[in-house]
Amino acid sequence: MEKNFKFYFKLFKVTFYVSCFSFGGGYVIIPFFKKYLVDDMKILTENELLDMAAIAQSSPGAIAVNLSSLIGYRFLGITGAIITCIGTVLPPLIILSVVSIFYDAFRSNIYISAILKGMEAGVAAAIVDLVIDMSLTVFKEKNLLLTLLVPVSFIASFFFNVNVILILILGAILSFGQAFFRKRREANQI
Repeated sequence: MEKNFKFYFKLFKVTFYVSCFSFGGGYVIIPFFKKYLVDDMKILTENELLDMAAIAQSSPGAIAVNLSSLIGYRFLGITGAIITCIGTVLPPLIILSVVSIFYDAFRSNIYISAILKGMEAGVAAAIVDLVIDMSLTVFKEKNLLLTLLVPVSFIASFFFNVNVILILILGAILSFGQAFFRKRREANQI
């Protein structure tokens, strides 16, 4: 029981810390979780984390809360999901409470405005780092479709203003089709 309590506390601490220092939305937490859970603690693999992130993204609600809940559930069941969810939600709740109390002072303070501008740059850098890490993982698979899907999706969205939903649907159809035909080919070879 004491070992479980230490692990509950460790997961709470990780999710609380990640939530405290990751400004900018759900995707920003993925590099943080990678650092703590994959690199430092070695309790998840990078692929497991990316799979959980994909599930968290496709589920309704905030990605950060969904991912934290999945991580907690993976290791400690429902109780772990609740604890990691609380660890993720508590910092923004505290920060927003303080900001709402001192809203007028924050709104007109040039230093706070400068700090928020700096955070925007940090968030952009974290997202670029995440995209590079995820792209390298895709490229390592040496799958031509997945390798081409990344730059083609970017070009379609950025230069031709193709709706992201259409890109996602087309990418999913192509990926499922490739997996289906690969399984069929493997079944025929056996």
